[in-house]
Amino acid sequence: MEYKVKIDAFEGPLDLLLHLIKTLEINIYDIPVAEITDQYMDYIHQMQKLELDVASEYLVMAATLIDMKSRMLLPKPEVYHDDEDQPYEDPEESRQELMRQLLEYRRYKGAAETLRNSESKRNLLYSKPPDDFSRYEREDVTVIPQSERATLRDMLLAFQRMLLRRKMEGPLDTKIDRQTLPVGVQMNVVLTELKRAGAPLFFDTLFTQKDNLHLVVTFLAILELMKKNAVKARQKENFSRILVSLDKGADSIDTGETAFDY
Repeated sequence: MEYKVKIDAFEGPLDLLLHLIKTLEINIYDIPVAEITDQYMDYIHQMQKLELDVASEYLVMAATLIDMKSRMLLPKPEVYHDDEDQPYEDPEESRQELMRQLLEYRRYKGAAETLRNSESKRNLLYSKPPDDFSRYEREDVTVIPQSERATLRDMLLAFQRMLLRRKMEGPLDTKIDRQTLPVGVQMNVVLTELKRAGAPLFFDTLFTQKDNLHLVVTFLAILELMKKNAVKARQKENFSRILVSLDKGADSIDTGETAFDY
């Protein structure tokens, strides 16, 4: 008997079985062993070319199916508890094991198909490598190490500590009036103080008045200036005093009275 196997059609015997189950519209949870064995053997006989190094696994599955079919057709023998030399193997257990293998293979096959689709979609995209702008950097700009840069959380904690300290020194002025303090105006005040000093100033020294409005607006002004790269803040270690200094955008920022009103 000559077996002709087309190896590029299926990835293995389980793949072939799944194809037959789908073609015959068989419930994978209720595999008819006799029918699937006949169909499997017919397919083996109809394959066109034999490749022994690959086809051997197909033949092993064929032998397994034939063995299962023959045992299911034979009457169930009487089993004696003291007959340990010839244990009886229930063909139904073999069928259940085959079903488990097919279900597991189907899951992996579906996952592989999803990955192939994702790969195909990704191959349609073209990534651009990042540009090197180092040649445009100013040599006179002092870069603060990442470990010393004050974060928003650091700024908030410093602001809370300053409020607590001022509250202990004396009551805050809570007088309410109709006047407002534009953030843009206070940004200009902060920049003027830093330019006049010609050196970094401690964060808390930028708050020159005690009323709540001035404190809050000054804090917002400093955050806006940091956001616009007009000032930068650094902190040597946690909870140490924060130093605020001018940054590269200090001369180009618009600090109009209405530009940053809240």
